Amino acid sequence: MRVIRVLHVISEMATGGAESLVVEMVRRSGDVGWQCAVASHGGRRVDDLVEAGVPHFDIPHPRRTLRGLISARKATARVVKQFRPDIVIAHNVSATIVTRLARPKVPVLTIFQGVTASDYRNAARILNFTSNRVVTVSDAIGRRLVRAGLRGMSVMTIRNAVTPPVLRSRSQARAELNIPPTAPVALCLARMERQKRHDLLLDAWHKLSGDEILLLAGDGSQRPKLERQALALTDRVRFLGDRSDVPVLLAAADITVLISDWEGLPIAVLESLAAGRPVVASDVDGVGEILRDGGGTCVPPGDVDAIAAALRDMLHDGTARRRAAHIGLSTIANSYDAARMMAQYQDVVSEMLAEAEPS
Repeated sequence: MRVIRVLHVISEMATGGAESLVVEMVRRSGDVGWQCAVASHGGRRVDDLVEAGVPHFDIPHPRRTLRGLISARKATARVVKQFRPDIVIAHNVSATIVTRLARPKVPVLTIFQGVTASDYRNAARILNFTSNRVVTVSDAIGRRLVRAGLRGMSVMTIRNAVTPPVLRSRSQARAELNIPPTAPVALCLARMERQKRHDLLLDAWHKLSGDEILLLAGDGSQRPKLERQALALTDRVRFLGDRSDVPVLLAAADITVLISDWEGLPIAVLESLAAGRPVVASDVDGVGEILRDGGGTCVPPGDVDAIAAALRDMLHDGTARRRAAHIGLSTIANSYDAARMMAQYQDVVSEMLAEAEPS
C-alpha cells in the first residue's frame, strides 16, 4: 500500500466537532495508509494528536483581517514546504482560504461542516475558487451549499463518525461527579456560543419539576451571560467548563441535549448515541438525518415549550429511554461507523491524486 502524506489544516484544535473529526481521522490514518500531520493555532486537543504520535505545526489563527490571513498564509506555506504533503485536507472555509493562499502544489480537499444560513452564499463563492473538491458531512448542508452557488466540482456527503466510548458504571461516574444516584440528569456537550442556544435550554429547564440536574460541558463567550441567567436555578445547573472526560460525563447522564440554531452533523450527538444515551435536539440540518429512525427526539428550533416537554418525557420515562438508546446504538453501527468513514475518505483522496497526476 502506498503511503499518502496528508496535511490537515484547521483553525484551531479546541473542543468542537471539526476538531473531534480531525482526531478520529488521524487516529485511524494507518488503517488506510496515510501519514498525517496537523496545522492549527493549537488548543486542548493537540494533546490527543501528540498521544496518537501525529506531528502538530502551529500556525496563527486565520482571523478575518488581512493581517491575520497573511500571517496564517506564511506559516501554512512553511508547513507545506516542511511536511511535503501529497494532499491537504482543509477543515471548513477559513482553513481552505489559508491553504489556497499558501499555494500548495497538491490538491486541496475541503471538509465542510456547515455555516450559518446567511453565510452559505459566501461560503460557496469562496470554495468555488479555493478548493479542488468538497465533502459535506450531511446531505442537508450539501444541498444548501449547491443551492447557494457551489459549481464546477464534485460534492459528496461523507457522514461524520465516532468510535464508541468505553464507559464506566453509572454509579461510579456519578460518585466521581458528586451527583445523586437517582437524579434525572441531562448533559449538554457544546461550546457556549450563541449558535448553541444554551439560553433557550435554560429557559426550558425553568419549566421542569425541579429534581433534574443539567450538566453544561463547554466554555465560550456566552458563559458569563448564561451563568447570570442560571442564578435562579441554584444547584440544578452545573457549569463544568471544557472537559477532557466526556466518557465519564456520558456515563453519569441519562440523556443529552443540543438546542442549536444550526448544525452540520454534530459529533456530540453521535457520541451520545454511541454511548447509549438518547438525545433531545433541535431539528436542524444533519441532526434530523441522525435521528430520523429514533434515538431521541427532535424539536422545532427555538420552541422552548417543545424543548421542555421533550426533556420532561425523556428524563422521566425509562421505557422510552431504553427504546431510544437501543435505536441509537443501531444507528451508529449501521450508518456512522468510523472505519467505513475512513474508507470513503480514502476513495476520495485516491481519486484526487489520480486526477492530479500528469497524463
